[in-house]
Amino acid sequence: MNGKFELAERLLKLPPYLFFEIDRLKKEAIARGKDIIDLGVGDPDIPTPSVIVEELKKAVDRPANHRYPSTVGMIEFREAACDWFKNRFGVSIDPVKEAVALIGSKEGIANISMAFVDPGDYVLIPDPAYPVYKNGTIFAGGNPYIMPLLKENQFLPDLDAIPEPIAVKSKMMFLNYPNNPTSATATKEYFKKAVDFAHKYNIIVCHDAAYTEVSFDGYQAPSFLEVDGAKDISIEFHSLSKTFCMTGWRIGFALGNEKIVGGLTKIKSNIDSGAFQAVQESGIVAMAKALPVAKNIYKVFERRRNIFVKGLNDCGIECDLPKSTFYIWFKVPPKYDSASFTKLMLEEAGIVITPGNGFGEYGEGYVRAALTVPEERLNEAVSRIKQVI
Repeated sequence: MNGKFELAERLLKLPPYLFFEIDRLKKEAIARGKDIIDLGVGDPDIPTPSVIVEELKKAVDRPANHRYPSTVGMIEFREAACDWFKNRFGVSIDPVKEAVALIGSKEGIANISMAFVDPGDYVLIPDPAYPVYKNGTIFAGGNPYIMPLLKENQFLPDLDAIPEPIAVKSKMMFLNYPNNPTSATATKEYFKKAVDFAHKYNIIVCHDAAYTEVSFDGYQAPSFLEVDGAKDISIEFHSLSKTFCMTGWRIGFALGNEKIVGGLTKIKSNIDSGAFQAVQESGIVAMAKALPVAKNIYKVFERRRNIFVKGLNDCGIECDLPKSTFYIWFKVPPKYDSASFTKLMLEEAGIVITPGNGFGEYGEGYVRAALTVPEERLNEAVSRIKQVI
């Protein structure tokens, strides 16, 4: 053997995974002795509610949970997800045919393209966006077609701007509201337009709804599936990660059209063996009992939002109050681009933030801060920003 191992072409097409690179730079700064305030990755610092943790402790002791789980997920978990969804959004979902448990929503989002996208098919990808939409498309051999998210369009894709020849060749479209990274929200009226567009061109809509519950000022985000005709052409991904501060637990679910859910399940049955049943049982308790605690967590994020946005505005940085997510998406000062401002923050202020162009070319000129540190550290971050800009 000559020791020469070439990566597959699909991997060579990928940019460096954004958060891996941020973690590397953060570790280098810490090794140099920097006191780092990490606002880079959307990983909440607030512990998972204790009622969920206590259920896991009991569930781990049950021998039945030590065996292979069902790929599609425990029927009890799917029923709990559908009950929660019905109570929250008023939409009935069949837990047997229209729901699947996921090892975190990222897993389902990454795998859905493998179920429906053939080499050469177009997939409509928002930009800036969570990198997995594009990367999953590339893994499946599809052609990403970029839908710019612009401030003048409220960071919503302009569906009318998609050329007819592209729309005709498109197999799927990704949407994500409340949005990561921009924190933008979408109305049911916009979702209706997306449903009509998808019906016209026979496109599957994959809606990433991971942040619907992390909302402020009384705002309640809609589900894509609330719109008439949506279930005919869509699948919606939900995550317990952000809703209940369970990022490390890796549990979520997808709901929607029976054939679309079935396609994802078929891919999963060939790739993974399902989510650990003890975690699924904890998820059942989360959806049934932990929502009052979770709502108190969102109030913490709301206070953090107020502190950080006011601090940025006091520094002369343009920034709006988001209605949802725990991200602050803001323009960098005029003399910087995304990369140089991020570098300034890390090297001079000891603050990790995410460059907007890491989410796509239309993120250039912006950065994202995650509100995942306590209030006193956010106040410290604002103080440091004032000193270096």
